[in-house]
Order: sequence, then C-alpha cells, then structure tokens
Amino acid sequence: MTLPRLDRVRPATRRPVTGAVVVLHGGSPNNREAADGLRLPYLRMVPFARSLASAGARRGVDVGLLRYRYRGWNAPDLDPVQDARWALRDLRQRHGDVPVVLVGHSMGGRTALRVGGDEGVVGVAGLAPWIERGEPWEHLTGQTVLIAHGDRERMTSPQASRWFAGRVATISDRVARFDVLGDGHTMLRRASDWHDLVTHFALGALGLEPFTEPVAKAMAAGDPDGLEVPLENP
Repeated sequence: MTLPRLDRVRPATRRPVTGAVVVLHGGSPNNREAADGLRLPYLRMVPFARSLASAGARRGVDVGLLRYRYRGWNAPDLDPVQDARWALRDLRQRHGDVPVVLVGHSMGGRTALRVGGDEGVVGVAGLAPWIERGEPWEHLTGQTVLIAHGDRERMTSPQASRWFAGRVATISDRVARFDVLGDGHTMLRRASDWHDLVTHFALGALGLEPFTEPVAKAMAAGDPDGLEVPLENP
C-alpha cells in the first residue's frame, strides 16, 4: 500500500516544538504514478523548506515537506488533499495541538487552500496556485492567507488567483496577494525573494514575528490595493 511521507527538514534543535510548517509540492491533473523526491515539483520546494527550517529552528518550528502518494490531483479522489490531511493528523500525533502553516506551489497551492480551514491551520501560502472555476473558498473565513503569482506565468492563472483572493477577502481581513514581477511558474528567476516572502509570512502567521511591512500593508489595504501588490525587483 502506497503511503504519503512527511520529510522533515528541521536543523537540529533541542527546543520543544511550538509550531509547524507543511510544504506541499506541485503535480498534475491526473496521474497515479507514485510521487518521489527526484522529480522537479518536489525538488523545487526543497529550498523553501530549508529556508523555513533555518529561520524557525531556534523558535521551535518543525518543517516537513510532504511527499504525496501519487503525482496527480485525481478528481474526484483529490489524493493530495487526503495526503495533506494525513500530514496534519501526523503532526497532531507527534506534537499535540501546535499551530500549522501550509505552504504550497501550483497543485500544492490548491491543496493548501483546500485544507486551509482545517483544525490547527493558522496560515496558508499559495504560490502560483492552480485555481479552477468554482473553487471553494468559504471555509477560509478569518484565515491568514498569502497568494503570490509571477507576471510571466504560463502554467496557472494569475487572474484566477486574483479572483480567489478577492473572494477570501470578503470573509477575512488578513489576505495579501502579490504579483512577482519578472518571474514565472518555476519561481527561479527571483528565487530568494519568493523564499523570503514565504518564510517571513509563515513566521508571522505562527505569531513568532510581526508580518513584514509589505504584507502587513497589503492585509490592511484589502481589496483591491492589497491583492494586486507588485513585488518588484530590489
């Protein structure tokens, strides 16, 4: 039987675990081949996990990179959604009721947003999330949400993520969305900016540091100004 796996990327620390981040990689619409750690969607999220682990270890943050059972979304089964919920249960068994932030890219972003209203989740970051028409959003009431999309995106829809952010902003006052100028779906041209944005958002959502000024301002501005924020090249 194929099982999901939560690969922990936490530097050695003796501090008790006070919070957790689950990183969710991308995939494809329909594929029941086994996911593994050698494919590009998984490998692209390793630097995110390492950045989060490096910044959070001294503060008791456990970071795990989820390896799905299968490579696809596979409706109506929604296999990665099932796997993400397995990861949340695993964290509760290991650490108790610690707060959790979900960070997902592409299909992983869709997955994170789908389970973002689950017990214990205090923040969701969707990076170039794959959003379809009719995507549910009402379960994110009051949630802390970050969405970011490159303006050179060719795989998923920035317009759809903008629509989704607008819907969530009607039920939460902690929503920010950024247009990452000059980058596309792989998030490689401005990799360090993506990593920094996500790392500080996660720490802020866990209550370990204030949100950065751009994120705090975007949340305060709401729709439309806070959902169309250009993340310019430094």
